[in-house]
Amino acid sequence: MLAAAIWGFVAGSALLLGGFMALHRQWSTRAIGLFMAFGSGVLISSVAFELVEEALELGGGGPTTLGMTAGALTFFGGDLLVSRRGRPHRQRGSAGSSPDDPQVEPVEPVGEEASNPMAIVLGAVLDGVPEAAAIGISLLDSGRVGGTFVIAVFLSNVPEALSATAGLAQSGRPPRTIMRMWWSVAAVSTLTAAAGYALLDGASDGALAALSAYAAGAVLTMVASTMLPEAHREGGPISALVTTGGFLLAVLIGSLAQAV
Repeated sequence: MLAAAIWGFVAGSALLLGGFMALHRQWSTRAIGLFMAFGSGVLISSVAFELVEEALELGGGGPTTLGMTAGALTFFGGDLLVSRRGRPHRQRGSAGSSPDDPQVEPVEPVGEEASNPMAIVLGAVLDGVPEAAAIGISLLDSGRVGGTFVIAVFLSNVPEALSATAGLAQSGRPPRTIMRMWWSVAAVSTLTAAAGYALLDGASDGALAALSAYAAGAVLTMVASTMLPEAHREGGPISALVTTGGFLLAVLIGSLAQAV
């Protein structure tokens, strides 16, 4: 359980890194978009070759289908709730470097987006909980964490926190308050990974398969609905190639890990 908690914190700590980077340097939206595109490619690869493949091996098509459907609907519903509470583009936020940069877009509060930090925290938790749970489940199945998946989660969390932090800072939120929010989300990720390991110890293969697929469905829906559209909007057409590069790199890392 301690190992699951540690790896859950490693994945969640990317939010702290992204927040720190945004508070200590201004970033163009293009840089954030390309980073997001790369993280999307890595996540898609990890979902396909770690979470879904593992679910199929453990429980077959039935639990995998049910789990992915439930995970996708859960994220979709939660994301819709966050949007209605004032954050229609959960990862949107300007981290611009100067008004003259054509890639930089000014932050314009939409509804409660700039005044409701809990909506932003909830959005990050919606991303982080299924990812952290998948980390704990992977330890139960094989005794070792899926390193490629942890890397993918880390790479996807950095640009999300970077973008959101920049928007919060420009709307007047104190840096200490912003970092406290990311600390709270990282803590939730840590506890979720530990709980995923402790509460599911001894569960049947079918149950583990369904839960692994549940995480896959939630993460894949998150990538499709938030990360990829935002990456293309901010990074431009080249983001498609960067996404493919991230996917390929994750595949190669996974192959090397299996060979070792």
